[in-house]
Amino acid sequence: MIRLGIVGYGHRMACFMGGPMKNVEPDFQVVGVVDPAEAFIRKRLADWGCTDQKEVPFYPDVATLVREGKPDGLLIGTNCAMHTPFAIQAAEYGLPLFLEKPVSTSMEQAVALEKAFRKSKTEVVVSFPLRVSPLCVRAQQAIESGEIGRPEHIAGLNYVPYGTVYYTPGSYQSLQGLFLQKATHDLDYMMGLMGSRVRRVGAMASKGRVFGGSKPAGLVCSKCDEAETCKESPKNRQRNGSASGKNKDHACVFSVDIGTPETGICEDSSSCVLEFESGATGVYTQVFFSRRDAGRRGSIVSGYDGTVSFDWYRNDITLVHHHKPFTDTFTSKGGANHFGGDDELASDFVDLIHGRIKRSRTPIETGLASVYACLAAKESSETGRFVEVRPVEM
Repeated sequence: MIRLGIVGYGHRMACFMGGPMKNVEPDFQVVGVVDPAEAFIRKRLADWGCTDQKEVPFYPDVATLVREGKPDGLLIGTNCAMHTPFAIQAAEYGLPLFLEKPVSTSMEQAVALEKAFRKSKTEVVVSFPLRVSPLCVRAQQAIESGEIGRPEHIAGLNYVPYGTVYYTPGSYQSLQGLFLQKATHDLDYMMGLMGSRVRRVGAMASKGRVFGGSKPAGLVCSKCDEAETCKESPKNRQRNGSASGKNKDHACVFSVDIGTPETGICEDSSSCVLEFESGATGVYTQVFFSRRDAGRRGSIVSGYDGTVSFDWYRNDITLVHHHKPFTDTFTSKGGANHFGGDDELASDFVDLIHGRIKRSRTPIETGLASVYACLAAKESSETGRFVEVRPVEM
């Protein structure tokens, strides 16, 4: 039985532990938790798939958890701003670490995190499920086999059908924008497909044009006079099939609580132009007001000899041979967490603990490379200038 310590036991970590971790390693024990919401978490431990965990001890910090709980591995699933501080603490112990993305939310954090791990023996599984999902792995195989020739260009798309989850009171302050929250996934797998890190970014973003507005603070649908006509009311989301997640009473996405471009607000959409260290180029676009069948996420990678494209929502991949009369198509089984990538991450984490592998497929370097690229995109969108991406030096 493997012994696990958890720092930050919120919804994401609960889903990961009760789903992919249970699938990969049914016999695990949570031996300690660091989280101030102890009373709330204790009520839900059983529901979250942990067996016999009502007596799990809660500790004030990582040091006490490691000393007294004696875990075989650690998982960090706190709010985004706390990923770096806790990861720096975990770096001292050399235990396999599962670290949620983004690994940092500022340049100061990222630089400190890189410094902490330069001499650390801690092997990290960064939560980048897209890179290891079956569709992305198959596309990677097509590229590495030479079927499209040298990859020269990539176009990544993310039309998010559940985007309203990013427009709640205080969301921007926690997330620091959607380059860091969403594009961190996509730029990671795009760099993986291209076999090269991003060197330079030019980006732009639209803010406050769709979400946010002048509705009063504290407004929820059940208290709103416009609930009958508002497209975002639970009733109309249900009627139109546009609900994201649980369809229930919620904070108004058009209120002053959501923020403004001046005070801070998550973008409605954002895009960037990418120059890779290899000399190849690419583009990436994310849209957060898409709904229903408009959902799309994937990439098109082109070389002189062919083009490979895939879409996770459609679970398909197409390989076009430019100089042969053939086009190959493949489909993948759908329905798994993060398009099947979460099971792969759980498997890597468990294999690290058991000593079956010595290196993660999503090590700390990938988390840092993605954060540096996303921070450059954020800065570019705010300044209107191309921004050089800080290299990872580990």
